Amino acid sequence: MLCRLGGRRLRPLCALQLGAWGPQRAPTPAGGTERSALPLWAVGSVSAVSPGGAGGWYEALATSAPVQGAEELLLGAHTATGLPWWGSILLTTVALRGSITLPLAAYQHYILAKVENLQPEIKNIARHLNQEVAIRANQLGWSKRVARLTYLKNMRRLVSELYVRDNCHPFKATVLVWIQLPMWIFMSVALRNFSTGAAHAQAGFSVQEQLATGGVLWFPDLTAVDSTWILPVSLGVINLLIVEIFALQKIGMSRFQTYITYFIRAVSVLMIPVAATVPSSIVLYWLCSSCMGLSQNLLLRSPRFRQLCRIPLTKGDSDTPYKDLFAAFYSKFISRK
Repeated sequence: MLCRLGGRRLRPLCALQLGAWGPQRAPTPAGGTERSALPLWAVGSVSAVSPGGAGGWYEALATSAPVQGAEELLLGAHTATGLPWWGSILLTTVALRGSITLPLAAYQHYILAKVENLQPEIKNIARHLNQEVAIRANQLGWSKRVARLTYLKNMRRLVSELYVRDNCHPFKATVLVWIQLPMWIFMSVALRNFSTGAAHAQAGFSVQEQLATGGVLWFPDLTAVDSTWILPVSLGVINLLIVEIFALQKIGMSRFQTYITYFIRAVSVLMIPVAATVPSSIVLYWLCSSCMGLSQNLLLRSPRFRQLCRIPLTKGDSDTPYKDLFAAFYSKFISRK
């Protein structure tokens, strides 16, 4: 017996399958003047990646090809633009986020929009399949367990066929994470190498000395921590804004999504004391990256930009996304009673 489900033919029920589921330390500059002693965190970082160390995972990461590539990218941007180091870090971050993560974020929204538009068809298939399995279970005397396993196995098959048909498997939406997270780590380690004089791009303490005078405003020394905590707190606030924007646009989140949201909130808060213990160059990069992430999230809510990126319209799309976002934010955090 064949059943038509949402324009698709289901396999004969008799055919339904059953089944369960190191670098060397740079020499002292010539001329007899010796550089002042490094801070304790800097000495610890240099020794952690020294050839005479234990050869742990951080040494392998700090001397890896991707980290060296990040160092060369930063040096190239600094040399080509002639900007002070704070400007070079800012420019490099904007360029990377704009040329790599923004297209991937748009692709992520494209995939998620197609998956969302498939939900009515998936629900229709699930309803008909459930009826079909119930009929077959009565005819053949299946137990509830066998009927349930039969339903799940065939439902997974049908949904997978839908994803293949529309070329929108949800795993494709995770490409952004697999690219953005390693890039964030490599850039952070490269800046730490620069700040501690442990760089592996034939620069060593020369870049460290430039970073020591390459800051601006209240953080003129990019190799030192921000004693004012302005950069760390700003980082935490921006990350929390990103999380709240995501939470406000999700209506009726599942329990898993709620737990993930709380976890990311906790990580955003914990990043504040962590950022207060690392060189300002790294925190500046983290802050610039988060600001770009916030800008990208807001940009990807624009109907015109979504149309430009050919992101399909969904039932939840709004013609006034920014007005709706402000109203939701005001209702949740300002006008609460």
